Amino acid sequence: CIFLLWTTPSQANEVWQKSALNQIIKNGELRVGLETGYAPFEMTAKDGSVIGFDIDLARAMAKSMGVKLKLVTMDWNGILPALLTNKFDIIMSGMTITPERNLFINFADPYLTVGQTYLLRKKLRRKVKSFKDLNNRKYTVTTKPGTTALAAIKRLIPKAKVQLKESEWDAVQEVVEGRADAFVYDLPFNVIAHSRNKSSLIFRSKPLTHERLGWGIRKGDPDFINWLNHFLAQIKGDGTFDALYEKWFKSTKWLEQTELK
Repeated sequence: CIFLLWTTPSQANEVWQKSALNQIIKNGELRVGLETGYAPFEMTAKDGSVIGFDIDLARAMAKSMGVKLKLVTMDWNGILPALLTNKFDIIMSGMTITPERNLFINFADPYLTVGQTYLLRKKLRRKVKSFKDLNNRKYTVTTKPGTTALAAIKRLIPKAKVQLKESEWDAVQEVVEGRADAFVYDLPFNVIAHSRNKSSLIFRSKPLTHERLGWGIRKGDPDFINWLNHFLAQIKGDGTFDALYEKWFKSTKWLEQTELK
């Protein structure tokens, strides 16, 4: 016996009226939530503007919708509550898709896969041959709170002392100046951080984890998810995504716009 679930036109219209996508079109504005500390995904340029890979993706998204783009910047720890209380329409901030986050929000299809890596004090090159060697109370490992990097530290090296910093760059500086032994974070960021500190840091680039990044939206919105997935498929198919990836991950020209070089 086959049971079919029928949706009446009035029910379908009610779902559409509640969709964030419908409100975006009505308001003529796409509100994107992000935190500006995750180069090259999003960062603040010398002129005060926000630039990065996710920003260019957001611009392409808003253009495809035919609306203006509004960036809403905030601290990482408050980004999920802000989405749930309608401070913006979507999170586009290099967010890893996790089962824990997925309990509260929905994700579009993954747009990039990354993994956690670590930067090590150069003096420890011979003592620390693998990440597991840091699983000792004599070592201090630093990262940002509320990140999958912190989850990886707790899971893989639970005996290490953990030092948390609100800024990725502040955490890197702790290792540079010898107050911490290693910094754990996503591979793309660590590539840039290491390029700035080659004289004092060792980059262990083999990913410790397999993590998919996705755009987060509020639950109960099939229309918005459907649109986002088709948008992603389109830009991956027409070369837009590859061009932006080349710009932000394979070239370093963008460093001229920042204080990072």
